[in-house]
Amino acid sequence: MDKKTPPKIGIISLGCPKALVDSERILTKLGAEGYLISETYDDADVVLVNTCGFIDSARQESLEAIQEAMAENGRVIVTGCLGIDEGAIREVAPGVLSVTGPHQYEQVVNAVHDAIPPLHDPFIDLIGPEGMKLTPRHYSYLKISEGCNHSCKFCIIPDIRGKLDSRPVGDVLREAERLVESGVKELLVISQDTSAYGLDLNYVANDWRGHPVKSNMYDLANALGDLGAWVRLHYVYPYPHVDSVIELMADGKILPYLDIPFQHASPNVLKAMRRPAHQEKTLERIQKWREICPEIAIRSTFIVGFPGETEEDFETLLNFLEDAQLDRVGCFQYENIQGAQANDLPDHVDADDKLSRWERFMELSQDISERKLLDRIGQSMQVLIDDVNDTGAVGRTYADSPEIDGNVYLDGAIDLKPGDMVKATITKSGTYDLWAEVE
Repeated sequence: MDKKTPPKIGIISLGCPKALVDSERILTKLGAEGYLISETYDDADVVLVNTCGFIDSARQESLEAIQEAMAENGRVIVTGCLGIDEGAIREVAPGVLSVTGPHQYEQVVNAVHDAIPPLHDPFIDLIGPEGMKLTPRHYSYLKISEGCNHSCKFCIIPDIRGKLDSRPVGDVLREAERLVESGVKELLVISQDTSAYGLDLNYVANDWRGHPVKSNMYDLANALGDLGAWVRLHYVYPYPHVDSVIELMADGKILPYLDIPFQHASPNVLKAMRRPAHQEKTLERIQKWREICPEIAIRSTFIVGFPGETEEDFETLLNFLEDAQLDRVGCFQYENIQGAQANDLPDHVDADDKLSRWERFMELSQDISERKLLDRIGQSMQVLIDDVNDTGAVGRTYADSPEIDGNVYLDGAIDLKPGDMVKATITKSGTYDLWAEVE
């Protein structure tokens, strides 16, 4: 590398949006020091692989990505959730330069310094206040905490990322303000457990715009709602105080969208998972939320084939799905996770039965989604544009989180640009997506 040429970093970011935010923070620090981002292996002076280690298939994907980076480039730094198992990484790629665990930002930056020292040039070492982003310019993930205090038997997040560690509310709001000032139109609030935000801080208040704001989900969401961007809540655990946040949705302060991972509906399975096991109360809560805010879109994820799940348990789940009429649903077949307590439970479900239950679950959820989207035809809705090509534009409504929910297709709307917010009339619907015309 020429001494006047800024060093270049390749980045592979795997896993959930929380890991993506970790990658953005690392790149922001490196970008402020003059490092550039490389789009190819050949052009990178070193490649950073941010891994996922949550389930066995994710571990395998991460190991394969590391091996590919080693084969294509040869100078690789590994971080992220799989980094806690350095032995597994070095078994397949003994020559990696460094291995660190999740959210160890300084150690990763130091490893990059060791591999390829930064240039110190005041004309290079400048970066916008929004930092380096791996998402499009018009939306951004806003991570409010790390870790989790729960002990679900299928999960090893507390072992990987530790107990709940909330960011002070003032820090979160200042980051959100900078993002909005830089052009972000949508803030996606993420954590391991958004509802628990601030518990470890005793909900301490910070000064914000001349008045105190407590470090709790309600006050944070209320303050974010004053910034002029869409605010979308993810990974919300159904604590009682969630009801008050629904009122903010009804008042238009934040998007009427709730991502709440129920995981199952059978009390027996929920107990085995070590999750709340009050399905009847959950249905009552959902009904109450819809009474408070009729437009609310509820997304959730479920696991089928958890050890000990019977056909009766699965039928209970299907009945819940029909009764709850959730707007957006994801479903996973249970997998063992290295280190998870569920691995040792008796009565693991046969692979064919898991697949069959997943197929039946998805068939019902798709039918519900089709029926609900059919009711959207003729409605006028705000659409945030994500992409524009030669045939038209693609965007999302308030009911759609990027990359996990549906899209709105605006055929012929080639004069728009990403980040535009338009009013559109829904003309057609499918299983997950909508079609519309700009008004």
